[in-house]
Amino acid sequence: MYSSYGELCTEVYDLSKPLGFSFGDVEFYLERLSNIKGKVLEVGCGSGRVLIPLLQAGIDIDGLDYSEAMLDSCRRRCKELDLSPDLYKGEMHNFSKPCKYDAIIIPAGSFQLIEGRSQAIATLEHLNSYMKPNGRLMIDLFIPTDLNTNLSTTRTWNTPNNEVIIVEDKRIELNLLEQKTVSLLKYEKWKDGRLTQTELQRFPISWYGKYEFELILERIGYKEIITSADYKFMIEPDRAEQMITFEAKKPV
Repeated sequence: MYSSYGELCTEVYDLSKPLGFSFGDVEFYLERLSNIKGKVLEVGCGSGRVLIPLLQAGIDIDGLDYSEAMLDSCRRRCKELDLSPDLYKGEMHNFSKPCKYDAIIIPAGSFQLIEGRSQAIATLEHLNSYMKPNGRLMIDLFIPTDLNTNLSTTRTWNTPNNEVIIVEDKRIELNLLEQKTVSLLKYEKWKDGRLTQTELQRFPISWYGKYEFELILERIGYKEIITSADYKFMIEPDRAEQMITFEAKKPV
């Protein structure tokens, strides 16, 4: 019934966040991974907004994503830049890989697409199994601050082919007990007054308190947990609306 990061979603993502666009995360991860000598995995790499600059900086990084449309976009971009990373299609909680990593990163809140604490914990345990001893896990999380149950927005983008893409975002669920929102995203592409393509996407977001997520990481066995606000290393968050990067080490 619903698409999941399909062709229209990918096209909007590439239009709104082109290669070179950064929330500050690209520069942050470049600095934090600069001393990694082995392989890195980006989970939820999408079309390569973060992955490609890291590749260009010489970081040996693979990409994992569930969306074939996103991976196709990433492959095209890499080919244009003469880059050839290993890109894998799979879900973050049950992918299979032939190697282990010195670092695994999940930028931009992608981890929050997982619904349910049990699935989230299973994902963290699965990621842990693919990390080398002393490997580092880095995850960006945010806390939604607009909890309007009737939240609804409409945005438009013009494409290079003289088309218009309209995205309607309507919140259909707010569950404070479960710390979850669900939105319905409707994508429409129009040309010359005619609808040419459409997609419907269910978009869940789960959130975590700062101390809650630290305790989850500790429960799984991670050590040396560091939090950084808005991509400023070791600057503790002091406002709910900040992006928080959790960095933790797998013990030997």
